[in-house]
Amino acid sequence: MSSSDFQLPAFLLSAARIPLVAVGLPLGLGLLSGYPTAKVVQSDWYKACRIQFTHSSRSSPAPAQVFPIVWPLLYLSMGYASHLAVNALDGASSPSVKRSDCMLALALYYAQLGLNILWTPLFFGAKKTGLALIDSGMMAAATFYMTKLLAPHYPAASYLLLPYCIWLSLATYLNGGIWWLNRGAHGSEKQE
Repeated sequence: MSSSDFQLPAFLLSAARIPLVAVGLPLGLGLLSGYPTAKVVQSDWYKACRIQFTHSSRSSPAPAQVFPIVWPLLYLSMGYASHLAVNALDGASSPSVKRSDCMLALALYYAQLGLNILWTPLFFGAKKTGLALIDSGMMAAATFYMTKLLAPHYPAASYLLLPYCIWLSLATYLNGGIWWLNRGAHGSEKQE
């Protein structure tokens, strides 16, 4: 099967076709996934984590108040980008490179969305910062490639994804720093 024969399940394409569903899906899943985070950041485990790369062990490169503002905006932006991408796919007249790029980009969109939703339970729930770092790296790679595929043919969708790419770079950097500075410090981390 060639890449031009690749098809996403119809329900995933249908979800992205409806603007409210396209933006609501990542926002809703992100809110559900992130809901338990507020309790965990108040826990002894998180308070004991070294969380940054400067001399003080508690100052963070990004204030905690930024995350609940930025993530919903990113979820809305990525959801609308999926809507624009599926509209571009629907407007493609033949199974050309543009069409196969768009189909692959939409597949990567859903893959990175799944990885995004998995990150919080890995990091905050299971306290597996190393596994969360792998997840974050895979999420960033999928998002960067998705953005690259959309850029030449569907620039509006790729512009909506650029802030997400930047944020994922920061988030992966922070996750990597937390893993590096705390490896072996907690009982759950010794198993990684």
